[in-house]
Amino acid sequence: MLDRIQAFLHTLTSHEDKEFAPDDPRVAFVALCFQVMEADGAISKKEQQKFRELIRQRYDLSEDRLKALIETGHEAGHEAVDYYRFTSDLRRHLVNEDDRVELLGILWDIVYADGQRSEIEDHVIWRIADLLGVSSRDRVLQRQEAAVRRAEENAEESKD
Repeated sequence: MLDRIQAFLHTLTSHEDKEFAPDDPRVAFVALCFQVMEADGAISKKEQQKFRELIRQRYDLSEDRLKALIETGHEAGHEAVDYYRFTSDLRRHLVNEDDRVELLGILWDIVYADGQRSEIEDHVIWRIADLLGVSSRDRVLQRQEAAVRRAEENAEESKD
């Protein structure tokens, strides 16, 4: 699964700037992750761990730069009145539909990190999918695949 996340994040950008521009797809991605994590009113430790893990795995950033990216994305998410700004930034960078579908899969992985899925999280991802131009069918398939991945991770954790 981490390879899948890394491959997706690689499609967003492979350059490193001194500052994170407002239209940087990394900022948009982080902001949407926060929107999803905060949708149900609480960010669990498992959601935080999954989120930080996937950001750290993809971007070879110093701890300070990683914190800066997370803070910039978090702030952008709080300033936004809707998801359009972030989804439009991502659409410009993710011209391939498969990449946009992959983004939804990653968001579902974050949702399932704590083992629970709420109606509000469903709604947030439905809205993001709609703005990204991802079909309902693909959105549901990604949700189902994330649930299976989480069940497999739980089974592996139980073995240890």
